[in-house]
Order: sequence, then structure tokens, then C-alpha cells
Amino acid sequence: MSTPKVYESEYRFCLILWENEPISSSKLAKLCNEKLGWSRTTTYTVIKRLSDRKVLKNEKTIVTSLVTKEDVQKAEIDELVEKKFSGSLPEFIATFTKNQHLTEKEIKEIKKIIDEK
Repeated sequence: MSTPKVYESEYRFCLILWENEPISSSKLAKLCNEKLGWSRTTTYTVIKRLSDRKVLKNEKTIVTSLVTKEDVQKAEIDELVEKKFSGSLPEFIATFTKNQHLTEKEIKEIKKIIDEK
């Protein structure tokens, strides 16, 4: 099953959810008001929208995620690589690192990740 699309404002909402789940919808609405400036109705609308797309579930006013942060991040990167780099991961990495100053530690970490794959 593919990971459902999560848009930017929904992602900021999900960050709050992932940090606090399981959480009551009313407490989640309060947190979204504090952290995002959202009204209660905006939060409930997003809960409903994400529930319909199977990103989260809301059972008896308790909200829990159905996808992980890592799943959403991976899906977003996969979409980016496909759309902007014709699916070429080496082209993506070359472009990403071209103007980045990577420390020796970061280079070693990246090499380790590649070697493990």
C-alpha cells in the first residue's frame, strides 16, 4: 500500500500528532491552536480529511496516526526524485550536494549508508 499524500500544512499538523499520540481530538485542537494558530474547526476539518485519506484514525475522539513520519518523508522524497530528476537518485544526490558544504563526518555517514545498501 502506498503512503497517502500529506501536504505541507497537514505535515505540520502530523508533527504535532506524532509527538503526542494517542491524543484526544480536543487536546489536539488546543495544541494546533497554540503551535499553528488554527481554530478548533480547522483542526477538526484536517482530522476528517486525513482520516478519509487513511493518514490517521479518529476513534471515539482519540486520534492516532496510520502512517509514520518516516513513511511520509520517504514518499515525499520519492515524489521529488521522480518529478524533478526523472527518477535518477544519483542526479538528485549530485544536485543536492553541489552547493552544500559537507563535513568529513557527514561524508562518512553518507558513505556508510550507501555501503550498507
